[in-house]
Amino acid sequence: MKEHVLTSIRITLVLLVLLCAVYPAAVWAIGRIAFREAADGSLLKRDGKVIGSSLIAQSFTSPKYFHPRPSAAGSGYDAMASSGSNLGPTSQKLNDRITGSIAAWSDTRPEGGIPADAVTTSGSGLDPHISPENARAQAARIAKERQMSIEEINTLIEERTEGRFLAIYGEPRVNVLLLNLTLDERKR
Repeated sequence: MKEHVLTSIRITLVLLVLLCAVYPAAVWAIGRIAFREAADGSLLKRDGKVIGSSLIAQSFTSPKYFHPRPSAAGSGYDAMASSGSNLGPTSQKLNDRITGSIAAWSDTRPEGGIPADAVTTSGSGLDPHISPENARAQAARIAKERQMSIEEINTLIEERTEGRFLAIYGEPRVNVLLLNLTLDERKR
C-alpha cells in the first residue's frame, strides 16, 4: 500500500512539473518565436503610437467610417467584459436592441436589406470583422461623406476582404479597423 502511495505522489509531481511548468513554457516560447505579432496582441501602430488591435473591434461612430457590428461586451468593445448577451429569441431585451440597431439604418436602406451582422452581436461581442455585404451596405454613406465614388469604396472593400480560413472554414470577412485605416490612407 505504501508503495502505491509513493508511486502516485511521484507521478503527480512529475506531471505537475511537466504540465504546469515545462509545457506552458514551451508553448510560450513557440508563440514568442514563431508568432511574435500575434503573441504581442496583433497591435497596430501609427506614428509609433498604438491605435488598436486587429483582433478586437473598436467603436467607429463617425459617418465617414465603416461601423463594426454591435457589441455585447460591456460598454462598447471592452475586452474585460467579453461575452455574448445570452438572450434568447423570445427575449424582449434582445428584440429592443435589434430594433434599435435597425433604426440606426433608417437613413440608409441597402438594396438587399440590412445585413444580419449589422444588427446582431458576435459570440464574444468583440469581433473586429463584418461581412462584405455589411461593408457594401455602408459604402454609399462613406462615399458621400468622403466625396468618393461608390466604385472606389467597393474596391477598398474587395482589397480588404479576407477569404475563408484554410479556404473552407468560416465566411469571407472584412476587418473594420484595417479597412478604416486604408480608407484614411487613401482619402483623409
